Amino acid sequence: MELQVGVKVLLKNAEGKYLLLRRSLEKYPDIKGRWDIVGGRIEIGTPLLENLAREVKEETGMDLVGEPRLCAAQDILRAPGRHIVRLTYVGQAKGEIVLDMSENDQYRWLTGEELMRLEDVDVYVKGLLDKGSLKL
Repeated sequence: MELQVGVKVLLKNAEGKYLLLRRSLEKYPDIKGRWDIVGGRIEIGTPLLENLAREVKEETGMDLVGEPRLCAAQDILRAPGRHIVRLTYVGQAKGEIVLDMSENDQYRWLTGEELMRLEDVDVYVKGLLDKGSLKL
Protein backbone atom coordinates (compact mmCIF):
# COMPACT_ATOMS: atom_id res chain seq x y z
CA MET A 1 0.00 0.00 0.00
CA GLU A 2 1.27 3.46 -0.88
CA LEU A 3 1.23 6.16 1.83
CA GLN A 4 0.89 9.81 0.78
CA VAL A 5 0.61 12.98 2.85
CA GLY A 6 -1.35 16.02 1.76
CA VAL A 7 -1.63 19.52 3.20
CA LYS A 8 -4.67 21.78 2.84
CA VAL A 9 -5.47 25.25 4.10
CA LEU A 10 -8.69 27.18 4.56
CA LEU A 11 -7.55 30.73 3.80
CA LYS A 12 -9.23 33.67 5.54
CA ASN A 13 -8.96 37.25 4.27
CA ALA A 14 -8.99 40.60 6.09
CA GLU A 15 -12.80 40.80 5.68
CA GLY A 16 -13.25 37.48 7.49
CA LYS A 17 -14.20 35.54 4.35
CA TYR A 18 -12.87 32.15 3.33
CA LEU A 19 -11.44 31.07 -0.03
CA LEU A 20 -12.90 28.12 -1.93
CA LEU A 21 -11.64 26.94 -5.31
CA ARG A 22 -13.70 25.02 -7.87
CA ARG A 23 -11.80 22.09 -9.36
CA SER A 24 -11.54 22.00 -13.14
CA LEU A 25 -13.61 19.32 -14.87
CA GLU A 26 -10.86 19.06 -17.47
CA LYS A 27 -8.35 17.82 -14.89
CA TYR A 28 -10.88 16.14 -12.58
CA PRO A 29 -13.65 14.83 -14.90
CA ASP A 30 -15.14 12.40 -12.38
CA ILE A 31 -14.84 14.53 -9.26
CA LYS A 32 -17.71 14.95 -6.85
CA GLY A 33 -17.52 17.90 -4.52
CA ARG A 34 -15.81 20.35 -6.86
CA TRP A 35 -15.48 23.16 -4.30
CA ASP A 36 -12.36 22.60 -2.24
CA ILE A 37 -9.73 24.45 -0.25
CA VAL A 38 -6.16 25.07 -1.39
CA GLY A 39 -3.68 22.24 -1.05
CA GLY A 40 -2.03 19.13 -2.41
CA ARG A 41 0.49 16.39 -1.75
CA ILE A 42 3.78 17.09 -0.02
CA GLU A 43 7.16 16.73 -1.64
CA ILE A 44 9.02 14.14 0.45
CA GLY A 45 11.82 15.66 2.51
CA THR A 46 10.28 19.14 2.47
CA PRO A 47 8.72 20.60 5.65
CA LEU A 48 4.91 20.60 5.83
CA LEU A 49 4.51 24.39 5.98
CA GLU A 50 6.92 24.85 3.07
CA ASN A 51 4.72 22.49 1.06
CA LEU A 52 1.63 24.38 2.15
CA ALA A 53 3.15 27.73 1.08
CA ARG A 54 4.12 26.20 -2.29
CA GLU A 55 0.58 24.91 -2.88
CA VAL A 56 -0.93 28.32 -1.99
CA LYS A 57 1.44 30.01 -4.46
CA GLU A 58 0.88 27.46 -7.23
CA GLU A 59 -2.91 27.38 -6.96
CA THR A 60 -3.69 31.03 -6.17
CA GLY A 61 -0.61 33.16 -6.83
CA MET A 62 -0.85 34.42 -3.25
CA ASP A 63 1.71 34.17 -0.44
CA LEU A 64 0.95 32.35 2.82
CA VAL A 65 1.53 34.71 5.77
CA GLY A 66 1.98 34.05 9.45
CA GLU A 67 1.76 30.67 11.11
CA PRO A 68 -1.28 28.67 9.98
CA ARG A 69 -3.14 26.72 12.67
CA LEU A 70 -3.40 22.94 12.28
CA CYS A 71 -7.02 21.98 12.85
CA ALA A 72 -7.46 18.43 11.55
CA ALA A 73 -5.85 15.22 10.34
CA GLN A 74 -7.90 12.88 8.18
CA ASP A 75 -7.40 9.44 6.68
CA ILE A 76 -8.41 9.24 3.03
CA LEU A 77 -8.83 5.71 1.72
CA ARG A 78 -10.83 6.24 -1.47
CA ALA A 79 -8.27 4.73 -3.89
CA PRO A 80 -7.40 1.02 -3.66
CA GLY A 81 -3.81 0.51 -2.57
CA ARG A 82 -3.38 4.12 -1.43
CA HIS A 83 -3.67 5.65 2.03
CA ILE A 84 -3.55 9.44 2.15
CA VAL A 85 -3.17 11.37 5.37
CA ARG A 86 -4.43 14.91 4.95
CA LEU A 87 -3.45 17.69 7.36
CA THR A 88 -5.73 20.72 7.24
CA TYR A 89 -4.83 24.19 8.46
CA VAL A 90 -6.56 27.56 8.76
CA GLY A 91 -4.40 30.48 7.73
CA GLN A 92 -4.04 33.75 5.85
CA ALA A 93 -2.49 34.77 2.56
CA LYS A 94 -1.76 38.06 0.87
CA GLY A 95 -1.75 39.15 -2.74
CA GLU A 96 -4.08 39.01 -5.71
CA ILE A 97 -5.56 35.71 -6.80
CA VAL A 98 -4.26 34.34 -10.08
CA LEU A 99 -5.72 30.87 -10.56
CA ASP A 100 -3.88 27.98 -12.13
CA MET A 101 -6.75 27.33 -14.54
CA SER A 102 -5.53 23.80 -15.29
CA GLU A 103 -6.44 22.86 -11.71
CA ASN A 104 -9.24 25.23 -10.69
CA ASP A 105 -11.59 27.23 -12.89
CA GLN A 106 -13.28 29.50 -10.33
CA TYR A 107 -12.89 30.89 -6.85
CA ARG A 108 -15.15 32.45 -4.24
CA TRP A 109 -14.60 34.31 -0.98
CA LEU A 110 -17.42 33.25 1.34
CA THR A 111 -18.58 34.15 4.82
CA GLY A 112 -18.69 31.29 7.31
CA GLU A 113 -22.46 31.14 6.90
CA GLU A 114 -22.20 31.03 3.08
CA LEU A 115 -19.53 28.36 3.30
CA MET A 116 -21.75 26.17 5.48
CA ARG A 117 -24.54 26.42 2.86
CA LEU A 118 -22.34 25.87 -0.22
CA GLU A 119 -23.30 22.84 -2.30
CA ASP A 120 -20.92 20.49 -4.14
CA VAL A 121 -18.16 20.78 -1.50
CA ASP A 122 -15.32 18.27 -1.18
CA VAL A 123 -16.48 15.48 1.14
CA TYR A 124 -13.48 15.87 3.49
CA VAL A 125 -13.92 19.65 3.79
CA LYS A 126 -17.65 19.10 4.36
CA GLY A 127 -16.85 16.61 7.12
CA LEU A 128 -14.64 19.15 8.89
CA LEU A 129 -17.30 21.86 8.54
CA ASP A 130 -20.02 19.58 9.89
CA LYS A 131 -17.89 18.59 12.90
CA GLY A 132 -16.89 22.20 13.59
CA SER A 133 -13.19 21.36 13.21
CA LEU A 134 -12.50 24.43 11.07
CA LYS A 135 -13.91 26.82 13.72
CA LEU A 136 -15.29 29.49 11.38
